[in-house]
Amino acid sequence: MRDILVESHPSDAQLDALGVRHWAIWECEVSEFPWHYDQEEVCFLLKGKVIVTPVGGEPVSFGAGDMVTFAANLSCRWQVIEAVRKHYQFR
Repeated sequence: MRDILVESHPSDAQLDALGVRHWAIWECEVSEFPWHYDQEEVCFLLKGKVIVTPVGGEPVSFGAGDMVTFAANLSCRWQVIEAVRKHYQFR
Protein backbone atom coordinates (compact mmCIF):
# COMPACT_ATOMS: atom_id res chain seq x y z
CA MET A 1 0.00 0.00 0.00
CA ARG A 2 1.11 3.54 -0.64
CA ASP A 3 1.64 5.73 2.42
CA ILE A 4 -1.35 7.90 1.46
CA LEU A 5 -4.29 6.50 -0.50
CA VAL A 6 -7.00 8.91 -1.73
CA GLU A 7 -10.41 7.72 -2.89
CA SER A 8 -12.37 10.55 -4.46
CA HIS A 9 -16.05 10.79 -3.60
CA PRO A 10 -16.94 7.33 -2.28
CA SER A 11 -20.63 6.45 -2.55
CA ASP A 12 -23.12 7.05 0.26
CA ALA A 13 -23.58 3.27 0.43
CA GLN A 14 -19.85 2.80 1.02
CA LEU A 15 -19.81 5.53 3.70
CA ASP A 16 -22.82 3.94 5.40
CA ALA A 17 -21.27 0.45 5.29
CA LEU A 18 -18.14 1.79 7.03
CA GLY A 19 -20.17 3.78 9.58
CA VAL A 20 -18.25 6.94 8.68
CA ARG A 21 -20.92 9.31 10.01
CA HIS A 22 -20.42 7.81 13.48
CA TRP A 23 -16.65 8.37 13.54
CA ALA A 24 -15.10 11.17 15.59
CA ILE A 25 -14.76 14.67 14.09
CA TRP A 26 -11.54 16.69 13.84
CA GLU A 27 -11.29 20.30 12.73
CA CYS A 28 -8.28 22.47 11.89
CA GLU A 29 -7.83 26.00 10.66
CA VAL A 30 -5.40 27.00 7.91
CA SER A 31 -1.97 25.94 9.20
CA GLU A 32 1.14 23.84 8.57
CA PHE A 33 2.62 21.23 10.91
CA PRO A 34 4.58 17.95 11.05
CA TRP A 35 2.69 14.76 11.92
CA HIS A 36 3.44 11.09 12.58
CA TYR A 37 0.89 8.27 12.37
CA ASP A 38 1.45 5.52 14.94
CA GLN A 39 -1.57 3.65 13.56
CA GLU A 40 -3.35 3.55 10.23
CA GLU A 41 -5.96 6.33 9.97
CA VAL A 42 -8.90 6.51 7.61
CA CYS A 43 -10.69 9.84 7.27
CA PHE A 44 -13.46 11.41 5.21
CA LEU A 45 -13.22 15.14 4.58
CA LEU A 46 -16.46 17.05 5.00
CA LYS A 47 -14.82 20.34 4.08
CA GLY A 48 -11.41 21.79 3.39
CA LYS A 49 -8.36 21.31 1.23
CA VAL A 50 -5.03 19.78 2.28
CA ILE A 51 -1.60 18.91 0.91
CA VAL A 52 0.27 16.19 2.85
CA THR A 53 3.90 15.49 2.03
CA PRO A 54 5.48 12.28 3.34
CA VAL A 55 9.07 12.67 4.56
CA GLY A 56 11.16 11.98 1.47
CA GLY A 57 8.06 11.65 -0.71
CA GLU A 58 5.83 13.54 -3.11
CA PRO A 59 2.98 15.85 -2.01
CA VAL A 60 -0.55 14.42 -2.05
CA SER A 61 -3.55 16.77 -2.38
CA PHE A 62 -7.10 16.03 -1.28
CA GLY A 63 -10.21 17.84 -0.15
CA ALA A 64 -13.91 17.77 0.67
CA GLY A 65 -15.57 14.53 -0.44
CA ASP A 66 -12.36 12.47 -0.39
CA MET A 67 -11.69 9.42 1.76
CA VAL A 68 -8.02 9.18 2.70
CA THR A 69 -6.04 6.35 4.29
CA PHE A 70 -2.72 7.13 5.99
CA ALA A 71 -0.35 4.20 6.61
CA ALA A 72 0.89 3.37 10.10
CA ASN A 73 4.38 4.76 10.81
CA LEU A 74 3.99 7.55 8.24
CA SER A 75 5.83 10.79 9.04
CA CYS A 76 4.67 13.75 7.00
CA ARG A 77 3.96 17.47 6.84
CA TRP A 78 0.37 18.75 6.72
CA GLN A 79 -0.45 21.97 4.88
CA VAL A 80 -4.07 22.92 5.55
CA ILE A 81 -4.94 25.19 2.62
CA GLU A 82 -8.64 25.61 3.53
CA ALA A 83 -10.02 24.91 7.02
CA VAL A 84 -10.71 21.18 7.50
CA ARG A 85 -13.56 19.27 9.09
CA LYS A 86 -13.28 15.49 8.83
CA HIS A 87 -14.56 12.22 10.23
CA TYR A 88 -11.70 9.93 11.24
CA GLN A 89 -10.96 6.51 12.66
CA PHE A 90 -7.71 4.82 13.70
CA ARG A 91 -7.29 1.11 12.96
